[in-house]
Amino acid sequence: MTSPRPVPSFPLSVPPTDTEVDTWWAVLTAARAADLPGLPGPSRTEVAGRLRVPPARGRSLHWAAGDAGDEGVAELFLFEDGANDTTAALEELTVRPDARRRGVGTALWERVRAELQAAGRTSVEVMPDLGGPGQAFAESLGFTCVLPLAWYVQEVPEPPGPAADAPAGYRWVAWEGVVPDAWAAPAAAAHGAMADAPSGETDERVPSWDADRLRAAGQLILDRGGRFLTVAAVTAEGEVAAYTELVLPDPAATRALQYDTVVVPRHRGHGLGRAVKRRMLAEVASAYPGLRWIGTTVADENTPMRAVNEALGYRRERAAAVYRLKL
Repeated sequence: MTSPRPVPSFPLSVPPTDTEVDTWWAVLTAARAADLPGLPGPSRTEVAGRLRVPPARGRSLHWAAGDAGDEGVAELFLFEDGANDTTAALEELTVRPDARRRGVGTALWERVRAELQAAGRTSVEVMPDLGGPGQAFAESLGFTCVLPLAWYVQEVPEPPGPAADAPAGYRWVAWEGVVPDAWAAPAAAAHGAMADAPSGETDERVPSWDADRLRAAGQLILDRGGRFLTVAAVTAEGEVAAYTELVLPDPAATRALQYDTVVVPRHRGHGLGRAVKRRMLAEVASAYPGLRWIGTTVADENTPMRAVNEALGYRRERAAAVYRLKL
């Protein structure tokens, strides 16, 4: 009996060529169709943006496997933000369905692990869907679950309901794209409230936010070809008391991602979480008329946000989790 053929793996060009982008996109599209039928796959715009535009908080490395680089792909994100310099995120390790169980995933993981060791990382985290090949592969490598969560999805109503009034003592402010200078510092301060969001036993820590970091995070979305909208509840004194963010990785997409929804601790108890999300729905109707669904993740232990989402019509779509491997 002959030994299995070693699977070649190699880093992508920097920046990736059009052929490399197309091949990566084809692998992800095939995997999504097999593993999550009925859900839209990533668009080429989204894939090209992630591969070609460097992240703001660290650096990403990309590999492909197979003779033509078309059997599997992997992306590793190394934090370099001062708060997470000993950990990393495995953003992608996907094998084309008809190439699975041939050593493709193992070849890619060997590339990833070597880079983690070279960078001196002591842990790495990944977020697979539960019950699928990602979970099984992660567990085979020794990853363990540190934060159960789920994807939730909401259909954008047509026509939209009435815009939510701001609770007494607050008013609404909305902006598209990078935060305006007038709100940069207050919005950055509000982002710091994410530090008390349920995070289980994950190693990633919320970095300190300032106006420059907030601008850079917003500019990254635009540079990668996306669009995004922020709605905030603000006080008469100019404080951002609550906010929510909605991102379209591709402006032509019919499904958006709900990013952070945060209420600053001393402003909790006034219904701002639910109100700011209702206001976002009204803003979305005019800003992105082609949008049909909004997806988001919520930790299982985040009972308040799960209740808010349920009241707004979100339904649980699929279970997922953050898995961690100590190196």
